Parts: sequence; structure tokens; C-alpha cells
Amino acid sequence: MSATELVQLKQRIHAHLDAIYPRGSNDLLTDQVVERMGLDAGCCAPPPHENLWDEGTTLLISYGDSILNEKEKPLATLKGFLHKHLRDTISAVHILPFFPWSSDDGFSVINYVEVNDGLGEWRDIEAIASEFDLMADLVINHCSSRSLWFENFKADREPGRDYFRLASPEDDISQVVRPRTSPLLKEVETLNGTRYVWCTFSHDQVDLDFSNPAVLLEFVGILRKYLDHGVRIIRLDAVAFLWKELGTPCINLPETHEVIRLLRLLVEHAKPGSIIITETNIPNQENLSYFGNANEAHSIYNFSLPPLLVNTLLTGNSSAIRTWLMGMPPTQQGTCYLNFIASHDGIGLRPVEGLLNEHEVNQMVRALEQFGAKISWRSLATGQVRPYEINVALFDAMRGTLQGEDSWQIERFICAHAIMLAMEGIPAFYIHSLLSTENDYRRVELSQHNRAINRHQWDSDELESALADPLNNHAQVLSRLRKLIALRRSQPAFHPNGPQFTLQLGDAIVALWRQSLDGNQHIFAISNITDHSQSVSLSAINLPHNEEWRDLLSDQVYNDRMGTLELQPYQTAWLAG
Repeated sequence: MSATELVQLKQRIHAHLDAIYPRGSNDLLTDQVVERMGLDAGCCAPPPHENLWDEGTTLLISYGDSILNEKEKPLATLKGFLHKHLRDTISAVHILPFFPWSSDDGFSVINYVEVNDGLGEWRDIEAIASEFDLMADLVINHCSSRSLWFENFKADREPGRDYFRLASPEDDISQVVRPRTSPLLKEVETLNGTRYVWCTFSHDQVDLDFSNPAVLLEFVGILRKYLDHGVRIIRLDAVAFLWKELGTPCINLPETHEVIRLLRLLVEHAKPGSIIITETNIPNQENLSYFGNANEAHSIYNFSLPPLLVNTLLTGNSSAIRTWLMGMPPTQQGTCYLNFIASHDGIGLRPVEGLLNEHEVNQMVRALEQFGAKISWRSLATGQVRPYEINVALFDAMRGTLQGEDSWQIERFICAHAIMLAMEGIPAFYIHSLLSTENDYRRVELSQHNRAINRHQWDSDELESALADPLNNHAQVLSRLRKLIALRRSQPAFHPNGPQFTLQLGDAIVALWRQSLDGNQHIFAISNITDHSQSVSLSAINLPHNEEWRDLLSDQVYNDRMGTLELQPYQTAWLAG
């Protein structure tokens, strides 16, 4: 980057800061941001609209201590497991918060720049980053009430004195959107008397005040630290709640989007190839806004997919998911969806507002409760509560249908992932889905938190024993998913930005047409989402006549364009030509 280009970059940074802090003089702040991010003439400007992924990109989501071995630190155990079982299956690893924390299994961060010594050290993080693209959380909305910053806030010291969002019990907070039922404000005794701090999520997670530029500077420095330790993908946790203004819902505010645009500009110049992903568990159209004009998130979580796909397989009816798929805009080059069905959290229900009606949501909630699910709730402005999240292990969610449990659990589970793998976007697998881990009721009992049901910790010896037994569900599921993933990774038509069209083959079928970016490969991905066999007319698919079509999954060849495709319950075909 030339000296002139660096000046131009500073001008762009200054413009973002002017939009965030319009009443400030931002010359000094611009220089401080540039210094914290380590930007200089040696930086490289990223090419515009560059895809930083391809059909081989597959993500694993795991806690640092999802697998335990008493002989070593958990991050070393995790690396060993990844290297042994998944080095040819996944390309990227999201290690959930690996910092010192006080609650919420890591999302109440005490210190952002240290590795939790119960997990390992920075060198363990770097070791995983040397073998896989590493994704880490920037828990940007809030920090722990046990952090140094909050202790300094109470003692009127720096850093921290002015880092937290305050309000008064007399303020009108009736419009504030909440994902929890706890009171928004927490009373705190400080050196300066009683104060009320803003707590969007819990009273141990105190919201930071980004209207103070010093808070922004802290997080710019933290970002630089992560990049220097090998993190390539930055996940902005709960970022939709970042900016607060009384008299508004305090979610998705313009300043929040401007902060994201600034952070993207900084990281992609500091480390070209770095990726920003926003975690915004909100209704679909609001979620899509975090792409901006291809200048905010490189990728957004496809939060509507988990509840829609689970609903599809519970009901045996694809109408809702087909409607959603048809309405999903194709992503611009340089942006993509992050597709997932399960994560460390539950199945969020806000993302299907407007996609499923209240009866359909309640029906899904009742069905999954029969399979052992717990329900988390949120408060409305009216004082009412509404289901916010279904907490359940995905393998248990696939035990049956609305009619109850049946014998199709594994096939239904594989079908769900085959549909996800065929979709436009990058597929992400929670480790407990790859391992078909079941509901952990003991962790719920011990923690008194519903989300713990899907946060099992495996003993490494027990896990290896289970995976060594070919008759075990865990071994069968991992083997089948690895084969599906490997097959997908070799198909150009499954590029995350490859064109996608939704086919209308009836309520019992989910079918997508995918095409490679160069137009040389086409795949028709067709799944039976019922517990009955289905016949699909090949003439309805309208296969082109000049090619031989082969099911990549069964290796069966289809030459008769007027014939039928016979699908067993929950079977998927990937017809490639």
C-alpha cells in the first residue's frame, strides 16, 4: 500500500467514525484506531467482491472442552481429535469462547486477551490455527461483571470508569427488544453511589457503551490480538444489540451497522483474507440487513434454517421451507450464508417470525418437548412471555414426527444434513451433531441452564471406543456424514455462491437446482422428507437431454427422462450432469 493509499484508508476510517460519533472531532481517534490495528504502508488493500471460500469450505463448531482427557489440556485433546477424525473433512474450526469467563459457558468474558488456563494457552490456539482456518468469538455487546473493567467502573478507575451503558429506573425502556425474561437494569453500588447498568442477557453480562470511543478502541486492539494469534474468522457475538438509544428498540440501530462496516474495513486491511461473521438471532429480513451492500458481514448465520428444517421433518411438509428458500436473495460475490442446523445454543424461534404461524411454532414446541426438549422464554413489552428458543440435541429432535417417535431417527438426521449441504452457502456442523450426541439432562440439572442440554462433554476414551464400534449410532452417523461432506466438497456446483433455484415437486419433497460458477456442472438435490416412499417424475425435474445424469449418492444412472426417481423414506439423491 502506497503512502497515498494509506491516506485514503485513513479518510475512509474517519468517515466511519464521523457517522458513529457525529458530534466529535475524530482526527485523533482516527490516528488511534490506525495505531491500535497496526495499519501502515505495509498493509494490503483487499480485492473487492472476492470469495474467500469455495465448495471445499466446511466449518466445525466446538467448545474448547467438548472432549476431555485427564492427561492433557482440553485444547490439545480437541486438536488431536480433529487431526485424527476430521482433517480431511472440515476446513475451518470455530472454537467457542476460550477466554476466562464467569457464566454462560464462556460468553461472559472476564479477560478478552488471555486463554482460559483450564483449556490451554495461546500456543494451543495457534496449533489448531496452523491446521485449520480458525474462527473465534468477539463477545462485543457485553462483558463479565467480574471483569477488571467492571471492577474499575465500580471504583471509578480507568480503564472501565465509563465503559458501561447506564440507565435509570425512570427511563422509558418499554420498546427495548429483549431475548430474556430477567430485568433489563441491574442495581450496582459504586464509589459514586447507586448506578443502574444495562444487561441485555443476564446480570452477569453487563452491556458495554460504544458511545464512548474508548470502548471501540479497546475492541480494535482486541481484534488485532486475535489476528496476530492466527484467528482468520471473527464472529461478532450478539452484535445486533450493540448500540442503545432510549426511545428505540435498541436493536439493529444505524450505529451498529456503521461499527460493523468499520471493523470489516480494519480487519481486511490488517490481515487480507480475514472474514467477519455476524451472529444476529433475529427475524429473517433483519438478519439479511447485516450484509449491508457487501460492506458489512462477509457472512451471516442463516438463523431461519434450523427451525424451518426441523419443522419440515417433523411435519413431513416442505411448503414453509420452500417458500423461504424462494425468497432468499442470492448473495453477492464476496458474501455468503453460513448454514447450520445445530449449534451450542438452541433452535431460535425469532428467525421464523413471519415464516411460521403461532400454531405451527407451538406445534413444533410440543413435539420436541416429547423428545426431551427444554424451552427458553423471552419477555414482550406487554409483559407476556413467548418461546424464544428450543433447547434440544439435534439427534434427539429427529427421534420422530408429530405422530411421535419412530424407527427413522438416523435416516431423518442424515436427511436434514444432506439438505443443508446442498444449499447455497457454507455448511457448519456442531461437533455434537457429527457425533450424534444425545440430550444431556445431567448437565441441565447441575447448571440449571436449559442450553446445557446440548453442551455435553465427552470423555475422550469413551468417545474413541464408541467411534470404533461400527454398530454404534455415533460411529454410523460420523461415517455417513463424513462421506456426504467429502462428496460435497468435490462438487463445483456446491460452491457457496453457485446459483440456486427451488424446485416445486410437492409437499413431500425438498429439491434444489445448483450450478457451478462457470456453468459447467449442474446438480439436482432432491430429498424425501417423509416416512413414506415417494416417486418423483423425472419429467417434472426437467433434466436437460444432452447429458447423462447420475445420482452421486447411489451411483445410479438415469437415462430415461420420462422415468421416475424412487426415494425411500428420508432418502436424498444428488443428480449430477
